[in-house]
Amino acid sequence: MNNLSVMTAWSAMLLLAGCATTPDATNTTSAATTAEVFASGETEAVGTANADAADDPAIWRNPRKPAASLIIGTDKKAGLYVYGLDGKRRDFVDAGRVNNVDLRDGVAIGGRPGILVAASDRNDELHAKIALFRLDPTTAKLTSLGTVAAGDGEAYGICLTRVKGAAHAFVVMKDGTINQVAIDLAAATPAGRIVRTMKLGTQSEGCAVDDRTAKLYVAEEDVGLWRFDARTDGPVEPVSIAKVDGTRLVADAEGVAIAPIGRSGGYVLVSSQGDNAYAAWRLSDGAYAGRFRIAQGQFGSTEETDGIDLMLGNFGRDYPTGIFVAQDGHTPDGAQNFKLVRWDAIAKLIK
Repeated sequence: MNNLSVMTAWSAMLLLAGCATTPDATNTTSAATTAEVFASGETEAVGTANADAADDPAIWRNPRKPAASLIIGTDKKAGLYVYGLDGKRRDFVDAGRVNNVDLRDGVAIGGRPGILVAASDRNDELHAKIALFRLDPTTAKLTSLGTVAAGDGEAYGICLTRVKGAAHAFVVMKDGTINQVAIDLAAATPAGRIVRTMKLGTQSEGCAVDDRTAKLYVAEEDVGLWRFDARTDGPVEPVSIAKVDGTRLVADAEGVAIAPIGRSGGYVLVSSQGDNAYAAWRLSDGAYAGRFRIAQGQFGSTEETDGIDLMLGNFGRDYPTGIFVAQDGHTPDGAQNFKLVRWDAIAKLIK
């Protein structure tokens, strides 16, 4: 959720290799260096204007025609949007109050492989649900598959993985409860079963799974970033990766995304909402790797980002090595949208 934060003025920006670095304004005595990048594109705004509405993106990469890849974005007051990489709206599904979204390709749906899209359904704040959809890669249309129960409480974050070929969803409740739900899509009506429950102490939301290592990363908004074992028979105790310290990570800690490199390397990125930045930690050893902001440019800056997503690979000429997508909490016309950034612009800034 968005929390307005007051920041002191930055020192003059020093341009270096197409990006600038400035000290983090939240802690002048032990400031973390914050680099700047510029968005290469943006989506059309979500339909709910003058409200905190856009929330979380998910990326689907078209392996045959990378430039025809798609972005799913939530309007948490209304439903789900599908965008092309040009930012134009391709589809909208009225799903009511859906907060976060994730997707996985190659999931068996009715016995045939497809692209599964799952959103945390908040239409009933006492009883969490997962709203399920099939994405048609040719038409860019979403088809509802129905909903499955995800436990008591208000559904907030969601992220998907596969366990022995079946789709599993981690549903992060607003109070920090995390339910792992096995999803059965064999029949016309989907079914879900809670197979494991984990817990963080306070309000949590953003999450992402590293499918290579079966690790789940969850952001506890006022506390920091945690790692869990994503296996159904794994331990349920969390491991602290990063704390909200007012320097590297400024509350709220919000969206989480994975940049997988090789068998187990790469980065986990977190939205440092309190100072409009994004921070990265290495997956291999949990070491801090750097932070950056999306600065004012042709497509504008980002402020108070909720959800983020990241996918490496060729997405065509404009995004040759990968794409980072971030929700923008403030836009000039009052309707929020999502900004797109080249991964190679970010990769040079983190270590």
